[in-house]
Amino acid sequence: MDNFFKVLWKKLSKENKLSKHTSVNVLVAPLGWGLGHATRCIPLVDKLLQHGATVILATDGRAYALLQQHYPTLTLLKLPAYNIRYRSTNMTLAMASQLPKIVYAMVAEHIALKKIIRQHDIKIVISDNRYGLFHRKVRNIFMTHQLNVIIPNPLLQAIVRKGLNRWIRIFFDSCWIPDVANEPSLSGILSHPAPLPSVSYVGSLSRMQRYEVKKEYDVIAVLSGPEPQRTFLEAEIIAQAKELTNSFLIVGGKPESDERKQLSHNIKYVSFLNTTSLNRAMLAADVVISRSGYSTIMDLAKLRKKAILIPTPGQTEQEYLAQHFTDKKIFFNQSQDKLDLAHALDKLDDYTGFVNHSFENDLLDELIANLLKK
Repeated sequence: MDNFFKVLWKKLSKENKLSKHTSVNVLVAPLGWGLGHATRCIPLVDKLLQHGATVILATDGRAYALLQQHYPTLTLLKLPAYNIRYRSTNMTLAMASQLPKIVYAMVAEHIALKKIIRQHDIKIVISDNRYGLFHRKVRNIFMTHQLNVIIPNPLLQAIVRKGLNRWIRIFFDSCWIPDVANEPSLSGILSHPAPLPSVSYVGSLSRMQRYEVKKEYDVIAVLSGPEPQRTFLEAEIIAQAKELTNSFLIVGGKPESDERKQLSHNIKYVSFLNTTSLNRAMLAADVVISRSGYSTIMDLAKLRKKAILIPTPGQTEQEYLAQHFTDKKIFFNQSQDKLDLAHALDKLDDYTGFVNHSFENDLLDELIANLLKK
């Protein structure tokens, strides 16, 4: 009988410990520009759920639609949208002209967070590049891959970098970078060296998995990013693909839509694919055409695919990453205004993709476990 009560007591004690973890409500809030911030939060959310946390999601735009499809049972809240549009190829001019809009969105999301914390008893906030999402009564984690912002004007670059890093240091408890600490890395000078003392390199965060599938396409074009540049690139790829003999699958990157059609004898089009379907489709193609957003780079590294990168015009971060990996003979890149798919496909034999190198580590598990204990 004594042994029975001892076993029962151990079981109840273990359940009580687990209940402490399940009682921790964590808000995960990715930026809504394009889909990349939301997609890289998927492995983060999965880790939190594995550790017993209750996850509440918050974002806007197409990121909202993507997370709604991926996590239909989780609470998903809408945050104020930044509504950034890239019409100009001059990043400084494009961002400066929309600065009032950005500041307003930051203030609005900060106000919205107060209500969310109160209504959902939030204990931890993980903000992916949302600078307004912090609160003195909770643990604040900021996730980014871009501590060293690239701006064509060196003086302005230094001012912006120092200001943003000071902001993170003052209002957030720690900063998580989805990359490895040492070279070779995925983000290069964007987050190496880290100018903040509270930085943790949590390893690459890709929602993709690598496995064997049968080839179905020569090329898959995975579109994403802010409008109107996403639409401009889609139209140009379709026009050039029609002149080629390669088989194409074009994924529009529009989770709010459900459109599937055969554009020509060699081009299939789908407006959106969920994670499982996109994972398989990318593996089933020889070559990936995509933006050079950081989340896409992490996916390509995980899948070890060859790729043609086309930076969003005016996004210096994407331009840097595309050129960085071209210089290393990993990916080929072309600018959107000089896109030549036939030439790019011919050049791919000179580029390796990522070969036999992992950018993952176990630090994220450790950080989450410690975070939920506090």
